[in-house]
Amino acid sequence: MLVPTRPPKPPKRIKPEREPRRMNGFLRFIDGSLSFVFLSFLFVAAVAIWLRHNFDAPGPLGEAAAVVIPKGEGALEIAERLEKSNIIADRRVFMLQYYVSRLYNSSAGGTAEKASLKAGEFQFSKAATVRQVMDTLVSGRGILQKITIPEGLTSQQIVDRLRAEPGLAGDIIAVPPEGSLLPETYRFSRGASRQEILDQMRAEQGKALSALWEARDPTLPLKSPEEALALASIVEKETGRQDERGRVAAVFVNRLRKGMRLQSDPTIVYGIVGGQGPLGRPITRADIDGKTPYNTYQIDSLPPGPICNPGRASLAATLNPPATQDLFFVADGTGGHVFTSTLKDHNAAVQNWRKIEKSRQAGASGTVGGSAAGEVETPAAAAPKGVRVPGLLNASKASGSEAPPPRKKPKDAANKQ
Repeated sequence: MLVPTRPPKPPKRIKPEREPRRMNGFLRFIDGSLSFVFLSFLFVAAVAIWLRHNFDAPGPLGEAAAVVIPKGEGALEIAERLEKSNIIADRRVFMLQYYVSRLYNSSAGGTAEKASLKAGEFQFSKAATVRQVMDTLVSGRGILQKITIPEGLTSQQIVDRLRAEPGLAGDIIAVPPEGSLLPETYRFSRGASRQEILDQMRAEQGKALSALWEARDPTLPLKSPEEALALASIVEKETGRQDERGRVAAVFVNRLRKGMRLQSDPTIVYGIVGGQGPLGRPITRADIDGKTPYNTYQIDSLPPGPICNPGRASLAATLNPPATQDLFFVADGTGGHVFTSTLKDHNAAVQNWRKIEKSRQAGASGTVGGSAAGEVETPAAAAPKGVRVPGLLNASKASGSEAPPPRKKPKDAANKQ
């Protein structure tokens, strides 16, 4: 008899493998972004380390050298110039430094222009790094040239000097008004604009005149800064000695107070040639008698404007002259002058000067000679500054020993003696 047995267990059901769930698109974006940021950070860090090393690595320059960067050159042209001059080893590194500097200035709240490269002549030290070269060019700390403008030049003569200065660039628009420039020493970077230097001289003269006018002697017979400038220009042309400027100014101020004509030889010259330069010949009787707006032998009071560009010292002397009674001055033969308050004393000083002149002429020619009153023996323009030249009517550029009395005779107490 068959006995039923337990049926076999059914086989285990094998669960099918689950398919991996697909990553959400947003999560993938985040994951990729983080990976990109991380890799970018590593790249930037590597580049920063490389740049720092190259920016601060000693350059190829074997000894200190100067390079001129002309105006108008772009950053790439400057980089090429520096590479050719062996200031830097690789212009590409320099350009990277340049762009990094501009980017840094922009991000720091400044402007990219603050990192712009300046023109001029620059001195670079031995083995200068790219960073040091960049800092020098951005700061504009170039080698400063200088030009000295002597006192007493006309505006045209100053313009001519600036045009002849090889370290300056560009042309000058127009000759400034006479007397509007302050003669001094001016410093500039090579390649600076001539017009900029001229504008600076004009601004400095304005400042000096304004300050000195405010501190002037209030009793002066001068109505405006323009009149002071005109008188100071005459003082400037009359003497180059610091210790005499005040007394020369006092002579002209005293004459103005008395209504006497100034009778200054340089005003004759300026009336003839203007601001073009010296007369180039002796002053003649016809020159003194000639009618020009500047000839102070023929006009009362001051000329219509300056006859040169006076310096600061002459302006100061004119606006605060010492209190004297002097009305005349004549050369003393030593480079200075004899100042007198009476016509009698002045005539004696003139005669003494003429003796000195005759003695000099005799020593030069081997003969005794001289000239009669009314002749000029040496061109005023050629005489050393500070040495009086016998004039047509006198031996003094302030007044004449044989000059006709001034128009306003009642005020001319000196000529009554």
